[in-house]
Amino acid sequence: MFIIRGICSFCLLILFFLGCGEAVAGELSQRLANFPQWEKLTSVQAASGDLIYPEWMAGTWQVTSTLVDLVAPLAPDIVTPGFEGNRRQLNQPVSFLVRFVKEQPDIPGLKILPWIDRKLPILVADRAFNSLNLARASLGNEAVLAVKVDPDSPNRQITFLRGSHQLVSIVTARATETTAEDKFITTEVFQQLFKGSSRPYLNSVESTTAYHKFSTDNPTIEADQVTAVYLSPQDANYFIAGSRPVALYRYHLEFLPAQMLSTSKE
Repeated sequence: MFIIRGICSFCLLILFFLGCGEAVAGELSQRLANFPQWEKLTSVQAASGDLIYPEWMAGTWQVTSTLVDLVAPLAPDIVTPGFEGNRRQLNQPVSFLVRFVKEQPDIPGLKILPWIDRKLPILVADRAFNSLNLARASLGNEAVLAVKVDPDSPNRQITFLRGSHQLVSIVTARATETTAEDKFITTEVFQQLFKGSSRPYLNSVESTTAYHKFSTDNPTIEADQVTAVYLSPQDANYFIAGSRPVALYRYHLEFLPAQMLSTSKE
């Protein structure tokens, strides 16, 4: 089963306005250190508005994502569709472009504070562009027709696949953890619904990512990302799994400025 992995981050300056939750100090970093001993996160808050990125993420990047580990904690009793097939992706790098753009925050009540409107444009992911590139890099250009983001909510998007199939992704909760100026960790929880087959498949997914920015002389970013899949209440094995994930995927991400790639080819 294909999983859209969102690239996530935060901007501490306006977390108050966006309602993003600050995780208990060290919880997310400890969570990554404890891989694959995971339980469902509890210190997340309902997603409101878009996810905000730090200034040093601005621009267009070529990302290379490599699956470095995968675990089915409840196997052989419970294994998600496609898990065994995903083993073929182990240590196989996938490259795609992503970009992060400035926009004015669309937050209720913010217009009464015009000085914030002028001085705090926010940096957000171009979700449609990023998800489309990731999906096509993973599934092939012909398999993915389009990605559309709900104009009324950046937290809801639909990926249109060949054969009238659709993957609906809705971000429901977030948490972030402040570390150093060049490091941060974030988590997004979202619901996924795969439509188009005789039996729609629904699950809950958590993506936790720790980013590290290198120096100005080396303008690259690396990240450690874990995607955890949980069963939905509609699944027959939901109560057996409880708060435990049924699949864990660990990725190593490398971000290289697209401008550097263009220069090197000249």
